[in-house]
Amino acid sequence: MKLRLPDWREKEASLQEVIERYPTVSPIIILKVDVIRRGYAFTNVAHQEFLRNKDVYQILKQEDPIHRGVEIEGPNGLLFRDGTSIIFAGSNNIGIRDPYVIDFHDGKFWLTDEGKTVEEVDFWRKADYYGKFTSKGTPMEDLVEARPHRLSIFGANNYCYFWGEGEGCRFCQYGPKARFYRENPKAALGDPDEIEEVIVEALKERGRFNMICTTAGSILAGDKLFDEEVQMYIDIYSRIKKHFSSEEMKFQYVASGFDKEQLIRLKKYTGNIAYTTNLEVPTKELFDWICPGKARVVGFEGWKQRLYDAVDIFGKGNVNSQIVAGADLVQPNGFKTESESVAAILALTEELAKHGVGVVTNVWGVVPTIIFKNFYPPTLDYYVQVIKGVNEIAQAYDINMYFDDYKRCGTHPSSDLLRV
Repeated sequence: MKLRLPDWREKEASLQEVIERYPTVSPIIILKVDVIRRGYAFTNVAHQEFLRNKDVYQILKQEDPIHRGVEIEGPNGLLFRDGTSIIFAGSNNIGIRDPYVIDFHDGKFWLTDEGKTVEEVDFWRKADYYGKFTSKGTPMEDLVEARPHRLSIFGANNYCYFWGEGEGCRFCQYGPKARFYRENPKAALGDPDEIEEVIVEALKERGRFNMICTTAGSILAGDKLFDEEVQMYIDIYSRIKKHFSSEEMKFQYVASGFDKEQLIRLKKYTGNIAYTTNLEVPTKELFDWICPGKARVVGFEGWKQRLYDAVDIFGKGNVNSQIVAGADLVQPNGFKTESESVAAILALTEELAKHGVGVVTNVWGVVPTIIFKNFYPPTLDYYVQVIKGVNEIAQAYDINMYFDDYKRCGTHPSSDLLRV
């Protein structure tokens, strides 16, 4: 990876300048974007204090942003004072720009930059089921992650068939897992009975969780494209949905682009859901280059049509798609300027909104395991333009993506703004 973007502080608008430039955008959300964009590190004092509370906080082993190749125990997620959440971003974009630094004094953790205090920060708490094991001996947190208000089933399928075919999305981090599971993709599948055990145990912590999300690699196998993936979701949710009412808990699939018959089958066997399938980039040309597997089996226009079909089945406000903002700027085929990228993302967002489909954007993390590893993520100003525009379109078309808001997800700064 490129180790550093020279003179970035002199060439880019500062955090404060961007906050002043966009007075209608929450300063906390702008800070969130910048922390994900730049990553963060600990002072020795703060890290020791964090480790003293490791029985309270969620721990993730991660590469130290300051000392490359050194693994440390750090937080799985950050929290700001207004409830804004940041999923782990410590070693994203490592070494490209100076990371923020977390310090500890006056009994609190503080986010700092160049020695100046920026904002108070806290960390995700462990759920009560963390440290427990399923009846088959699997650590429960390996199957289901606890976000502040959401259970995320990551253990359903750890293999993406697109990577097995050498056609994985070029920005994606599934590549190393694909090499591990290529010879035996069935080994990547989680046991639905074990996942049910975790959900039952998690729900004993009354009042904490109001959302269950399942995300997994694409499964191309079956009598028809994606049939086995659809069945995987049915197998899981037919087991767990009996443990709560639809008023107590909502659930979301982040899945492949299923056709209408498959979507109808999902609703029949799992109930009303939120459905997400990701276009990733804003144009067909970039989709063909960056997402070659998706382009080959369904295509850009076909993927959009499946989103529109999903609205007919699950309803407006229950369907959305993610754009990986910044991936469309990678050369040689990406947009040449940030303004071109912003315009294309907002054009697609409005097209989808007219059909009742919401759009969320993330802040892309560049890590050494991806194809697009030699790339400088865009400026803070770029990302704020994107999230501001995407949010304004959602508001204009009355699309409220409750399942991807700041409480339930925390990944997408654009949908964080829906509460403002």
